[in-house]
Amino acid sequence: MPSAKSPVFRKAIIPWHHSKTAYGITIAFMLLVFLFGLAGIAVARANMQFNDYIWVPIVLVVLSGCSILFNIIRLIRRHAAK
Repeated sequence: MPSAKSPVFRKAIIPWHHSKTAYGITIAFMLLVFLFGLAGIAVARANMQFNDYIWVPIVLVVLSGCSILFNIIRLIRRHAAK
């Protein structure tokens, strides 16, 4: 007859998208998008023709910055939980 309790010695299985490596890769790519957005803002400010489209790199900077921040918070919480 199987035991009703789950064994204590088993480690919880963490999906691959919740691993430290996946968070690190996401942060690295979002940092590239962040820098690309900053370059886009600089180009849009330098050219008068592109001033109407400055919202596109601003959206890139804000969204990638939020993604970086949330992933760093997740990594800090995971490290603090250990």
